[in-house]
Amino acid sequence: MTEDRRDGHAGVKGSGRHGDHDARGGRGGRPSAGEGPPPASPAASPRRRRDARRNRELLTDAAHEVFTEQGLEAPFDVIARRAGIGNATLYRHFPTRAALVDAVFRDLLTHTMTVGEQARTAEDAWSGLCDYLAEIFTVLATDRGANDLMTTHLEGVETLETVHAHNRETVEILLRRGHAEATIRADVTTEDLLFSFAALGRAVPALTAATTPDAWRRPLTLFLDALRAPTLSPSPLPTPPLTPPQLATTLHQLGPDRGPHPGPHEKR
Repeated sequence: MTEDRRDGHAGVKGSGRHGDHDARGGRGGRPSAGEGPPPASPAASPRRRRDARRNRELLTDAAHEVFTEQGLEAPFDVIARRAGIGNATLYRHFPTRAALVDAVFRDLLTHTMTVGEQARTAEDAWSGLCDYLAEIFTVLATDRGANDLMTTHLEGVETLETVHAHNRETVEILLRRGHAEATIRADVTTEDLLFSFAALGRAVPALTAATTPDAWRRPLTLFLDALRAPTLSPSPLPTPPLTPPQLATTLHQLGPDRGPHPGPHEKR
């Protein structure tokens, strides 16, 4: 038995025992003299296709669960075990991490572009920008895999490249409209918004884990108020502020050691 290591994870190749007899009396699984291979069943190919589709669905469902829990760097062997399928089958369907990520998140990424189109046609740029970011942050807060995908850069995910370009175009359109409508500061650039959006978005999973699922609304409101034209009043801050223990837990989760961290009422 040998190990097949790809993407840093081990898969096991099958082994055969020389001298084993098959049902036809041959050795090593070979037919007896004069015999040809058994005729192929007409249903074999459709059945194989159904099995392949089922395996692919099991893998993408399991990958979404694991990516949501652990982020996009989750090991492939964990995904294969969750799906109940061997590593070799996983690699046959998805030879690269980018291919698996694209299959898992394609629908979500496409939905993000739909939300962007709706924001572009909002009655005013300010409400369009606020609604757009609120939709995105809702996803960033609940799905670590989507958060990794949308706030960093992963090579080879074709759909992601399209979404990044669409996102940038949406922001540019809303900023131009906001400048013309005098609702967004005239000195704010697309890069200002995209950088701040990514930096804040990366902190959202740690923040919600330490507090409540909608705790991200408070820092997002602060961020948006920094974009508002000086002549406009700031928005009321939603959700309660962080307590000192919640801040400590959030910062711990953002650090290099992201293992379990005791809450404020737990023993260390």
